[in-house]
Order: sequence, then C-alpha cells, then structure tokens
Amino acid sequence: MSKIAFLYPGQGAQVAGMGKDFYEQSPLAKEVFDKSCEILGQDMKHICFEENELLDRTDYTQAALVTTCMAMTKEIMARGLTPDMTAGLSLGEYCAITTAGGMELEDAIKMVWLRGNLMHNAVPDGKGGMAAVLGLSGEAVNEAIAYMEGVYVANYNCPGQISCAGSDDEIDAFCAAIKEKGGRAVKLAVSGAFHTPYMKEASEELEKALKAMTINAPQTEIYANRTGKPYPQDTAQIIETIALQASSSVRFEDTLKNMWADGIDTFIEVGAGKTLTGFVKKTLPEAKMYTVTTVDALNEAIENIKAGE
Repeated sequence: MSKIAFLYPGQGAQVAGMGKDFYEQSPLAKEVFDKSCEILGQDMKHICFEENELLDRTDYTQAALVTTCMAMTKEIMARGLTPDMTAGLSLGEYCAITTAGGMELEDAIKMVWLRGNLMHNAVPDGKGGMAAVLGLSGEAVNEAIAYMEGVYVANYNCPGQISCAGSDDEIDAFCAAIKEKGGRAVKLAVSGAFHTPYMKEASEELEKALKAMTINAPQTEIYANRTGKPYPQDTAQIIETIALQASSSVRFEDTLKNMWADGIDTFIEVGAGKTLTGFVKKTLPEAKMYTVTTVDALNEAIENIKAGE
C-alpha cells in the first residue's frame, strides 16, 4: 500500500482564482474561507479569487495561500485521502503543521497573518527580493555570492535549483553574476529577502507569539525546512523550529530525499501552482506525484490512487 505525503507550496505560488471552485463546490472548504475572513477582518475571498494588487503583497499573500491550502485539505481528507507525512516549502510548513495536528486552523491563520506582516515590514517594499538559480551547482552559487555582502542562500529546492535572497540591488548584481557563470537566475514574485538573517527580528517576534498559543505534538510526522528531518515532539523545540524557519535556509531537497528514505512513495501537492511537483520529479523521478489545485484534479488523483496508478 502506498505511503502518502501532502506537500504545501510557499509564497510565489499564489494565483488569482485559487481555491474558487473548492469554495463553490465544497461546504467544508467554504467554511475555511469564511472563517479566515471572520478571523482577519479581511475579504480573503476577493483576495484569493479575483485579480488584485494585494495577492502579491507579503502581508496578504501568506494568509491567502494558507487559507486556500487548508480549505482544499479539509475537502481532500473528507474524501478519505489522508497523509502519512507532511511537509511544506517555507510558508507551506504552516499548512503541514496544521494538517498534522500541531496547530489549530484558527491559530495557523492568525500566525501566518502575523508572519506575513513581520516579514513584509522586515525589509520595505523594493528593498529586498529573491531569485531562483537554475542550472548551477551549490558550489557555483556559493562562489557567486562569496563576494556579495547581503546575499544568502535561502532555499535548496531540488537538484539544479537554488533560491537566494538579499537586498534588491544585490539581487540584481547576483543575477548578473549567475549569468556570467553560465546559469540562469529568475527573480521571484516575493517582496522580501526571506529565509536569511534579514528575518531575524521576525523570527524573534514569531517565537513570542507561538509561546502564547497552544502547540500540540504532531499526530502525523512533519518534516522541517531547517533540517530536512522530522519535527521534534517537545513543545519548546517545536516552537523554536517554527520560529527560526523564517530566518533559516530551507532544505527542501533533503526533505524529499528523507521522506522517500522513510517510506513515502506518493506525493500530493495541495494548493496553487505546480512548483513542488517539479521539485519532486527532479529529486525523486521514481515517485508517484499528484497535483491538486482544482476539484477536478482532486477527483482524478483519488481515482488514480485507488486504481494504484
């Protein structure tokens, strides 16, 4: 029997219209969207479903994407599809924690709203950014940033793709340096230098907020971005792991390899876009991979999993 992992995307995957068909067709998903609107006092349905400028702003993006992912997850699990393990890329780790029972949905929505605001304010608009590097080794990327003050490796995504972050001016210079080395750098649709020391203050504030809420021992194994390994069970260590994630490099390639080694053979990306699907295919070509971004895609995934495809 297949062992299944749910994977959740990070900021940058957001797209107008995400989750709309789940809202219209699933009472459980509708409940999550409505609850998010109530908790935050924001029209999250408009932000997620319609073209607007707020969707790409960090202080709104994070709550919008987590709301969408968790709305989809409610319907997916109600259909009898449950994960043996969970993981998320960056922001997506909050969905992984919530799905695994480590955090209540309402607390998760509040936390990512706070996280989005803290990270948005850590580096003002236009002063920080990120770029994905394609086609170069980690060693070559490290050589490119060695002489750049203020650029850091933010994400080890999959073989041949690493994301770096820093000040906006330095990121432009970094992209040029990558091109000189024969690689390609693509600037990402984010407004901050995430997973770098620029986010140290945000991590400290997140830790304070996490200590004031109820954190449970996960009922399903979660793999941490910082280590690529399973989360600790101790509450204090869980809080530290969640908080430091904002200012630490994301080791997603290691996460996928470790989940595979621990028995996962089927991955389901839940949310918006197909970014993680691409990472899995490059890291673990033999793994079964499904992408659930629509109700139709969910129906197809369930049918194929039941058929053993």
